[in-house]
Amino acid sequence: MKKFMYFVALTATVVSCTAPVKEEVASSEASAVSLPYTATYSSQFNQNVADSDVLTVLNSYKAWENGDMASLRTTMSDSITFYGWDGTIYSGLTQGLLEKWTTSRDSLSSVKVEMAAWVKVHSLDKDADFINVWYKEIDTYKSGKIDSADWHDINMVANGKIIWYSQYRRAYKAK
Repeated sequence: MKKFMYFVALTATVVSCTAPVKEEVASSEASAVSLPYTATYSSQFNQNVADSDVLTVLNSYKAWENGDMASLRTTMSDSITFYGWDGTIYSGLTQGLLEKWTTSRDSLSSVKVEMAAWVKVHSLDKDADFINVWYKEIDTYKSGKIDSADWHDINMVANGKIIWYSQYRRAYKAK
């Protein structure tokens, strides 16, 4: 009997560790929770975003890494809103933003992007698609200076193009 109970316990442990976890919240449970804030934009998201939009966003980072500003331009809509990590805000024709970015990219001899993760999210009530990315960027300036940072960017995509972009930077610290 002890061997049987051991086998049942072992089987239950293995099954519980390997079985897919289904995350569902019963509507009665969700309504019983009183949250201290109401989202000003949206709190209703799913991951129903086209993989082609993820490809567009990731291609924009690859173009930056390669210094290919023409390819970077193809990932963006004709106009864009950009919130930079340093407080810069740009809203207008993408070509104007690319002119500023080209000057910045031309000061670098190389860029290395180490993409850590990305998540696609769709706002149900706003019908908007976002690709959030986390990565490390290592910039080597033509002067020889090397600068590294961890980044978190939010890319809003519509009709297969980036229309809104916001970035957050943390100076890289070796672990």
